[in-house]
Amino acid sequence: MPITAIIIDDERLARNELKKLLEQHTEIQIIDEASGVDEGVEKIELARPDLIFLDIQMPGKTGFDLLGELEKAPKVIFTTAFDEFALKAFEVNALDYLLKPIDPNRLSDAIQKLQTEIALEQASILGSSTRGPLTEADQVFVKDGEKCWFVKLAEIRLFESVGNYAKVYFSTHKPLILKSLNALEDRLDEHVFFRANRKHIINLHWIEKIEPYFNGGLLVELKGGEKIEISRRQTVKFKGFSSNYESLLRWIESMQDLFQRRSQPQ
Repeated sequence: MPITAIIIDDERLARNELKKLLEQHTEIQIIDEASGVDEGVEKIELARPDLIFLDIQMPGKTGFDLLGELEKAPKVIFTTAFDEFALKAFEVNALDYLLKPIDPNRLSDAIQKLQTEIALEQASILGSSTRGPLTEADQVFVKDGEKCWFVKLAEIRLFESVGNYAKVYFSTHKPLILKSLNALEDRLDEHVFFRANRKHIINLHWIEKIEPYFNGGLLVELKGGEKIEISRRQTVKFKGFSSNYESLLRWIESMQDLFQRRSQPQ
């Protein structure tokens, strides 16, 4: 399958030059382009590309602003005339950072890196396309240094994005795995593991408390004590599971009542 991509750059000549270079890479399919951040966000949300080629310095907003407005960002290769943003680019999990004018060999290296990452995701236990969504009964292998665990997904309450890694919260452990949050989301059952925001996926069965939060969002507290914000956009989706949402609230209330009764002196 081709890798779908959108080019986002305010300079038309730069977009055309990149498209010309990409003609040599038939595995990349350019499906659209945008000249600014707002247009780029709209087209990404509509087309859901695998990859974006993203300029940084654009009128009004930067490429980093664009990534901040996305709930689920595709893979990113920055294309810019400035080298001072390289460190920040990799902090936001960019695949590569190409300086204009773009060197064809550097572009080839970036695409090779992209293909390698996709292949690793497809080959891993959480990236295999040979199965449907992983269930709560499935086990995953987690390795952190010399420590290794086989963990049932039902025991995992939270996944947190940390650069190219994801932190896995279970019991008292918080090891890192070489897996992006987007790749995890694609393999997890969305009715159990919910994308709360750009940085967190929560296990709905581990929610202990829900309350309204800033700007129309929600704040959930997990049984492990972590407090996670559900963004305003994801709150709409969260409440869209209307029957699940209402039953979840009733279940939480019943558990709280049961705990209070048990804690009262006899």
